[in-house]
Amino acid sequence: GAVWAVLGVVGDGHPDRKHPGGAGRARARELLEVIEEMRAEGHDMAPGHAGENLTIAGVDWSTVVPGNRYRIGHEVEIEITSYTTPCATNARWFVDGKFGRMSQQRHPGESRVYARVLREGTIRTGAAFEPL
Repeated sequence: GAVWAVLGVVGDGHPDRKHPGGAGRARARELLEVIEEMRAEGHDMAPGHAGENLTIAGVDWSTVVPGNRYRIGHEVEIEITSYTTPCATNARWFVDGKFGRMSQQRHPGESRVYARVLREGTIRTGAAFEPL
């Protein structure tokens, strides 16, 4: 499984550490059902395409909001810090380059989110994602 540290997944670098990085923005999380909805709309999305390093399924994503805290598996604890700002780097995945499809303002409850790691640990595929 992936080992989560304060700045995100160990060994998962990012070419632009200034914008997506930092202790309060330890990379993005996305809901699988939102990715599948985007694919149904014709966008070439898949887990990880937009830079997220954790894809979650089976959660009411509209309840995953800044300030909420979650446990992932038995060890990792995170706090959602903010919604992500869509980045033009992701335009290649969207029909006509319309990457604003990931915007919280345009599509509330479907945006990726940043989180701060409160407790480090290992996350395995299929780990539970539950509120603290």
